[in-house]
Amino acid sequence: MQRRQFVSLVSSAVAITAAPVLVRSAYAQEAGLSAKSIAIGCSADVTGPLAAFGEDIRQGAGAALAQINGRGGIHGRTLQLNIMDDKYEPPRTVENVKQMLSQGNTFALLSCVGTANNKAILPMTEEVGMVHVGPVTGASSLRKGARSVFHVRASYTAEVHRLIQRLLDMNLKSIGVVYLDNLYGREMLEDAIHELDKNGISLVVQAALATDSSNLPAVLTQVTAARPAAVLLATAGSASVGLVRGLKKNLPGTLMTGISATLMGDGPKQLGQLASGIALSLIVPNPFNTKTGVVRDYQAAMRAIQQPDFSPGSLDAYINMRVLAEGLERAGPAVTQDKLRSALAGIRKWNLGDFVIDYSGPPPYVGSRFIDLGVLGSNGRFIG
Repeated sequence: MQRRQFVSLVSSAVAITAAPVLVRSAYAQEAGLSAKSIAIGCSADVTGPLAAFGEDIRQGAGAALAQINGRGGIHGRTLQLNIMDDKYEPPRTVENVKQMLSQGNTFALLSCVGTANNKAILPMTEEVGMVHVGPVTGASSLRKGARSVFHVRASYTAEVHRLIQRLLDMNLKSIGVVYLDNLYGREMLEDAIHELDKNGISLVVQAALATDSSNLPAVLTQVTAARPAAVLLATAGSASVGLVRGLKKNLPGTLMTGISATLMGDGPKQLGQLASGIALSLIVPNPFNTKTGVVRDYQAAMRAIQQPDFSPGSLDAYINMRVLAEGLERAGPAVTQDKLRSALAGIRKWNLGDFVIDYSGPPPYVGSRFIDLGVLGSNGRFIG
């Protein structure tokens, strides 16, 4: 398939029960804050099907944190990051955040992972007013006006629409979708159907893949029988790797495309040659292209902590930590949750190095609308 053709016409950037409500007065208002440190919490998958996301956060946010602390921290305080494992299970995410609140050891949240996971903790964090920067989800359903959540990345809706339009520009109208059978995947399926409906096109196949891939053989049989010209992968984590292997074997001439979350961490490396030709959307710049200032800073920070493997996911986490640190810097030495919230909301056209964050307007706060498209080569890096 035309690897370069996929990106040639595209310009470069542009359910679970709600968590119980907690009373803010039950917790110290400035929990996690001391004279010498600021504690930041994160609930992410460390040992489950999306473990690559947790590793990306550990590396990317950790690199930014080391860089910031190496320069003296924020107003004399060092930043500390505590990542708690939730195995991509929303009830565990709720318990993790409840523990952070009850123990009073967390000042703000960074990059909690998962659509259903973030939906589960949102009522709780909004009730207590805990700032959450860069949740790792682009779900439009979670962008409804939360006052303490500061999204950094563009939405999944925008990513799916960009990918569908690119396929239609290539005159590929026989399109199928394989989606994770959870809130994340189903929302992207709806986005794809909506975009295709506007163009008078119906999916030739839509297949729900279990998050543990237990029904992968049945999904492969279903998609192979439909023989689509292109398959949109609304999947993530380890499920994507097995799915790609099966589709490459059964439908070698079919174009595969996915959003930024489809192949995270070492997913492309696990696929090896099979990654070649897969088209993905990007919500951060190409992490291998040092023409971009923020990428140069990110690579330097990663090398400084002996992490030579670059990826979009760890760059995303690096940027998220930089955004939180900028808010803390602007909030001043006598920082409070309210001051941090106001400082972040006041960020206007802040340039990290050819990557702009702007929280203009009322909630929902979304800092970046950056979306690019890329095609993976056989080495797991984006071509060009």
